[in-house]
Amino acid sequence: MTETMKAVVAEDYGAPEVLTVKDGPIPRPGAGQIQVRVTATALNPADLRTLSGVLREMAPLEFPHIPGIDFAGTVTQIGEEVTRFAVGDQVFGLGLPRATAAMATLLSSPPSLTTGTMAEYAVFDADTPGLALRPADLDAEHAATLAISGLTSLSLLRAGGFQPGETVLVIGATGGVGSTAVPLLAAAKTHVIATATPADEQYVRDLGANEVIDHHAGDAITETLRRHPTGIDAIINLALAGNDLIDAGRAIRPGGRLLNIAYPSPDPGAFARDDLTVETIFAVARPGDLEELAARAIDGTLPAAISHRYRLDDGAHAYQDLVDKHTRGKLIVLIDHKT
Repeated sequence: MTETMKAVVAEDYGAPEVLTVKDGPIPRPGAGQIQVRVTATALNPADLRTLSGVLREMAPLEFPHIPGIDFAGTVTQIGEEVTRFAVGDQVFGLGLPRATAAMATLLSSPPSLTTGTMAEYAVFDADTPGLALRPADLDAEHAATLAISGLTSLSLLRAGGFQPGETVLVIGATGGVGSTAVPLLAAAKTHVIATATPADEQYVRDLGANEVIDHHAGDAITETLRRHPTGIDAIINLALAGNDLIDAGRAIRPGGRLLNIAYPSPDPGAFARDDLTVETIFAVARPGDLEELAARAIDGTLPAAISHRYRLDDGAHAYQDLVDKHTRGKLIVLIDHKT
């Protein structure tokens, strides 16, 4: 008899309403793969973007589809040719769903491919920098929040080449990426301006923000220029799109840069400036990156930015909350195993 597991599953494209929790077969590792008993997994907006179908031409899904990218768990089986991990290892990292393998060809560092982490078990390609051993001093919940947000932030900092004393505006600082980007920028000794509501002001200050702008009280770009009339060195955009993002460029002094992760990506030509670097950044795992993030988490640079915990039975509801509710940091799903 086929062993089964519980998972969050979609049978077709759509909004979070298409997600349900049901039983299905436990995936088995093939050559070069590991099976992981998932302990915790974090939600990402990218999960829902892929599920919506907006990327189906570039990265079509196969159904039934299990969402989920970030995880922490225990290796339970290894396939042939796997030497990097052993059964019993505590691991963490990320994987792209297998059906989005076409997207992987666009990335400079191939990711691990996975059967989806919003499940009791998942299978990953073992030999990629997207997986790492979890240090004993890093708990599984914290580890599960690090991969996508942390790797995106590392990529942002590398692209920005930020120097001590530079002024950087982070637009949308309270979400998952903001909760890693702000402390990493602070550790790099930049002057961080964060947009946040008054209720979140202390949260982003605790992350390392030097200034906070209430983006609900008025135009954050106008307020930035009021405080810094000659402009700032850079903007990291985690939230704006379209004309709002193009308008934000006026706050950046000549020679500055605008780094974006929001979808859809802006056309650099729309800014009508040849003294501004505009770049869209994707999370890329380089060898050693996850180990660096783990070390930053252990030394306190990267706090455990978890706003709510769910059980797997409530996984579909968690995705609805990701859409409907304001989120600080990350939402995570904890997985209780029967044995």
